[in-house]
Amino acid sequence: MFKAKILFLGPNESGKTVLANFLSDTPENVGGEYRPTQGVRILEFESHPEGAGDNLKCEVELWDCSGDFKFESCWPALMKDSSGVVIIFNPDVPSHLKEIETWHSMFISSQGLQDNQCLLMAHHKPGSGVEDGRLPLASHLGRLPLIHSNLEDEPEDVRQAFHRYLENVVRTMSESREREEMSIIT
Repeated sequence: MFKAKILFLGPNESGKTVLANFLSDTPENVGGEYRPTQGVRILEFESHPEGAGDNLKCEVELWDCSGDFKFESCWPALMKDSSGVVIIFNPDVPSHLKEIETWHSMFISSQGLQDNQCLLMAHHKPGSGVEDGRLPLASHLGRLPLIHSNLEDEPEDVRQAFHRYLENVVRTMSESREREEMSIIT
């Protein structure tokens, strides 16, 4: 069984916790008021990636990381052994488009992750006025897969897109494991 450690990163108030709860089927606290994540929350669940074979299960550790830079000293520990990175941002907030470049350089470029191990999620909050159109992303971010998430209108589309991303991560992990095993044999 594969164990995938996926980091959910991005600016404050971008929707990381809401998406993490939704994708892991974790019930949300009632109240609706914003409470920033302190450090990190780890949510665990099992997934059965479609493209990975009939009996292959994947244990997923979803690390819902705080968007507050006061936790920057903890980031190297968060990055250790991560299988993938999802950068979540709110397209309604212009500063988020610039801030995700920082998240990319600190968590993706520095780790040398492949593009298929990364995902950008433009999370549309309820009542959002932004359409699922083209966003003015920096060129290096434009290479990464981008999905628009709207849990109000298309929740299952978000879940399916995340599962496709997870399939890519598991495939990359499997190929890496096979290369490692072959290098031992030869």
